[in-house]
Amino acid sequence: MNDEKLAQLREKFGNQIEEGKIYHPDFAEAAKVPGASRATGHSKWPLADPATFLNLAYDSGAYEHQFDGLDVAIIGVPMDLGAGDRPGCRFGPQAVRSVSRVGPYDRILNIAPAGRLKVMDVGDVAFTNPRSLEQCHEDIERYYLRVMEAGVVPLTVGGDHSITYSILRAVGKDRPVACVHFDAHCDTSGAYGTKYHHGGPFRQAVLDGVLDPEKCVQIGIRGGGAYHGEFSIESGMTVVYGEDILEKGTAYAIEQITRVVGESDVYISFDIDSVDPGYAPGTGTPEVGGLTPREVQQILRAMAGMNIIGADVVEVAPQYDATSNTAQITAQVLFTELCLIALAPGRRR
Repeated sequence: MNDEKLAQLREKFGNQIEEGKIYHPDFAEAAKVPGASRATGHSKWPLADPATFLNLAYDSGAYEHQFDGLDVAIIGVPMDLGAGDRPGCRFGPQAVRSVSRVGPYDRILNIAPAGRLKVMDVGDVAFTNPRSLEQCHEDIERYYLRVMEAGVVPLTVGGDHSITYSILRAVGKDRPVACVHFDAHCDTSGAYGTKYHHGGPFRQAVLDGVLDPEKCVQIGIRGGGAYHGEFSIESGMTVVYGEDILEKGTAYAIEQITRVVGESDVYISFDIDSVDPGYAPGTGTPEVGGLTPREVQQILRAMAGMNIIGADVVEVAPQYDATSNTAQITAQVLFTELCLIALAPGRRR
């Protein structure tokens, strides 16, 4: 570096009075987002105050005005009565809220979503009888119908994957929607004494007419229970197996999403067990041979510009992960989903 360039850098960045000033317009916009860290030392310490999703503002609000003025509501659904042998994902929302160092800016997508959308952590769905699986699902559907009636995009942290069924019943009430579903399992198996279980939400959503199977892509499917996915194949879903990505790369999954979903209204449902348990062990049904976090980011970011109408991340069971890596990955997926919602057609400001 020559003396002239050093002098220019000193003039632009060396003035202590102007320390912390950001000149690049996109970076400067990101720095204005509430909660963003600034070099001036006046930003809130990440561990200060009660934890919220993505360190965003929290406002459960009065019941009848809970969603007023919002573009996106981040919602916790701490219910795992539909889980299998290893429950515990009712603690997922709490664990994800504790992860604060995510966002506010995505360099690849070049967006700070909280600066473009009015988004808040609106708290958790309240359950009238938390010991009744069926009643919990009635509560979930009723809550999300209110979200949709308010014209707000729901972004959810579960909870077990059965919650997606009742969410889709609200999101797809007026027309069947498309879906991009990340999972180790197809979750289209039959009823086991109840239709409200985490192994069959997408089967039930198709049968209820709220999910279009021919516009559904399932990504990362693997393991010895793949035969439970008969309904996925029979109904016309596109199944991208874990081995497909290993052999053909993420480009193959992206190609299938683009081909199948197109310009349809699409919901993203992300089961954390789609990620290999070497990265995300904190889940009830881990399957080896899964996606890496980097592959997840590549596939999700390729959906930028699609008409995302809602999204979730489910099945985070923090007690099986001493490192908190699972919650870290989940928070990053949640943030990327928020970025995609902000980039959806009609959502740009």
